[in-house]
Amino acid sequence: MGKEYSRSQRLAQLLKEEISRLLRREVKDARIGTVIVTDVEVTPDLKYATVYVQVSGEDEREDETLEGLESAAGFVRTRLGRELRIRRAPELRFELDRTQERARRIHELLAQVEEVEEGEEGEAGE
Repeated sequence: MGKEYSRSQRLAQLLKEEISRLLRREVKDARIGTVIVTDVEVTPDLKYATVYVQVSGEDEREDETLEGLESAAGFVRTRLGRELRIRRAPELRFELDRTQERARRIHELLAQVEEVEEGEEGEAGE
């Protein structure tokens, strides 16, 4: 089982690098703007890969970009098989990476809690 895990991890890293390159240099879809591949998770059976991306620009562009990425998935998958010399490239699914958004929101909430706590301390000392 450990071997499967390391194999899927190695494949995920290779996919991340190659998908980034393909999106930057070879995919010519006007809907796809600047996309950063932040992570790739491959299922243990290596049949499916979830590609996490960040899209620069407005929120309206996110849906459009995801449509473009889904449309390009077959091309990208075919090229991955050829470039990485793997018999069967995993089926690709693109998802928005919301990690930075969540981190910013958590930071904001913690700052609000800190302000409330400081306010309560000031009231107790009066």
